[in-house]
This record gives sequence, C-alpha cells and structure tokens, in this order.
Amino acid sequence: MTRHTLQPVSGTYPEGKHRSGHRLRSYVILVLAVFAAIGLRAETHYKPHISVGAHAGMAVSRMSFAPEVPQSWKFGPMGGIQIRYAEERLVGVLAELNFVQRGWKELFADNPELRYERSLSYVTLPIMTHISFGSPRAKCFFNLGPEVGFMLSNSISSNFDYKNAVQFLPGTRRVNQMGMDISNKFDYGITAGVGFEYYLTPRNSMTFDVRFYFGLGNIYPSSKSDEFSASRTMSLSACLGYNFRLK
Repeated sequence: MTRHTLQPVSGTYPEGKHRSGHRLRSYVILVLAVFAAIGLRAETHYKPHISVGAHAGMAVSRMSFAPEVPQSWKFGPMGGIQIRYAEERLVGVLAELNFVQRGWKELFADNPELRYERSLSYVTLPIMTHISFGSPRAKCFFNLGPEVGFMLSNSISSNFDYKNAVQFLPGTRRVNQMGMDISNKFDYGITAGVGFEYYLTPRNSMTFDVRFYFGLGNIYPSSKSDEFSASRTMSLSACLGYNFRLK
C-alpha cells in the first residue's frame, strides 16, 4: 500500500494574499478618488445661497387632551418671516419667526346650539432642515425640525356660562378645561411639512407649503393629582410665501 504525502506548494498562498490586498487597496483608492471628484465638482459648480422671505396663511388646530375632550378643528391665522441658508445643492437650514393662532373648538353632540372656542396666540421659532429637489425653475421641498413657542395671549368665545357648565351639561362630560387658567405659556414640539417652490427669476421665488406641528408641552398642570395628564397643542397649516435670494 502506497502512502501519498501532501506537499505544500510554496509561494502560492502568500502571492494570492498579496494580490487580494493590492486589489483592495486599489478599490479603496478608486472609491476615494470618485468621491473627491464629486466633492470638487460640487464645490466648483455650487455656491452657498442665503434667502429671506415672508409667508402667510391659515392654520387649523386642536388639542391632544388625556382624558379626551369632544372637539373639532379650530381655524386661525398664521404668518411670519424666514431666512434660509443652503450650503449644499439639496440640503439647507430654514429658520422662521412666526405668529400663529392655535386652540380648540368643543363639540356638543347633545346640545348643538352651544358654542365654545378658545384661541391661543403664539410667537414661534421653528428651525428646520430644508431638503429640496427638482429643476432650477421649480422645486419640491421637505422641512423637518424642532419648534419653540411662547403664548402671547388667550381668549374665550362662548354663548353660555362655561364656568358653570356642569349645571346643564351631562355629568359624564369634562368641563373644567373651559375655565382653567393656562399654567404653561412656553411650548415646544416637532414640525414637518412639504411644499413647492417656483422661481420667477433666479433670485425671486414663490412658495406654497403644508405643515403639521405637534406640541410636546402641556398648557395645564399634568401631575398625577391633576385632571389632565396631557394637554398639548397641534396644528395643520397652509401658507403662501415669497423669497428673495440675497446671495
């Protein structure tokens, strides 16, 4: 019986390993070169843009109460000024200073003749990431970011004595929110929206956007002993705006 002994092939594995490492380094260098070329091209063909503008529109709002309160959307005005800085071709930063009227309108299914509406007027500062895409003439865009606000005033419009509503409304309905004082005028939350921008000239454009805001702060006390664990504002707005590019 003849035994066969496997002899190692000298030089084959080290050479293959060396070739694989060389190919990997070449691939990495190629990828880096491509990205560097793209970066140089973008830097060569695009300059940062700074635009200022103004916008105005309408907002519909309601409250996120826990426990829930029967309500519908309330209409109110909104408008403000903005500044937009775009460092890249598609991405920029958008900051605004706005006035917006939020609040809620209560529903009375068993007493449709009753009316109660509370208006909460805020000055707000959203700072959002601005992502746009399209042609030089027309672009679609998406905005997303945090927003802070401060309540300037609040008012109540009602056709009944809401402070004594418990006397003639069903006992199962919550009514204390109608007359409660606002305990927290500072608000913060998240805002997001989509829109369309049309350039009248290379420096002048018109915009239309739709935006949703969800507040994370409560207007009423929210400890375990309080009536509401949540009393947050939310709104949906639509605005028409004008922008002028400074740079």
